Amino acid sequence: MTAKRLRLGVNIDHVATVRNARGGALPDPVRAAHLAIAAGADGITAHLREDRRHIRDADMERLAVELTKPLNFEMAATDEMIALARRLKPHAACLVPEKREERTTEGGLDVVGQENMLAPRIALLREAGCRVSLFIEADEAPIAMAAKLGAPVVELHTGTWCHAVADRHDGKAKAEFARLAHGAAYAASLGIEVHAGHGLDYDTARLLAAVPDFVEFNIGHFLIGEAIFVGFEAAIAQMRAAMDAGRGSVV
Repeated sequence: MTAKRLRLGVNIDHVATVRNARGGALPDPVRAAHLAIAAGADGITAHLREDRRHIRDADMERLAVELTKPLNFEMAATDEMIALARRLKPHAACLVPEKREERTTEGGLDVVGQENMLAPRIALLREAGCRVSLFIEADEAPIAMAAKLGAPVVELHTGTWCHAVADRHDGKAKAEFARLAHGAAYAASLGIEVHAGHGLDYDTARLLAAVPDFVEFNIGHFLIGEAIFVGFEAAIAQMRAAMDAGRGSVV
């Protein structure tokens, strides 16, 4: 039996980063979301950070109303963000770690150490009809905790592997790939849907697509960067082709 087609979620955060660098309304991240869907994206991801460094509240409001494909609302597990998600009711709410001093998300959420804080917030999101996802490391302890907390989805942090590949640290890259593959299989065995994201490009997406337990990749920064050179729709089409090629190699 061949593995199912991988879904592609496109993260539009860094369209907003470019907009905010100069102020004003352009480039419009919501327009980017519509273009991504037209180009073949299966969903849109947007991270409303506490400091509003890229996506803003008005963007989330528009995305919740205008999108024709699922919206994945990435957010910290704060009371403010939980309340906003409960009001907007996106298809999915992905809880991620967040620190103001970081450039981007640096690792998975500490679900084991924050069980007592996360449990009631996850319950509130599920009560509102949001499909809860937890952005975590590909280790058994956080995956098992995700199952205990009742999260139907985990997104495994691929950044460490992608950095090792880029830096040509072959031994580390091989070990990290094995960790991701094992984590995906373990999560799937617990009945959890498995996504992946952070640092993926054409080559790493193609390689990881060969792991059959992954259902969805969420990719943003690389696609926005590629769009400068080849256009947004072309970048998405090439990513879709890379993922399909990798998934087609599954026996």
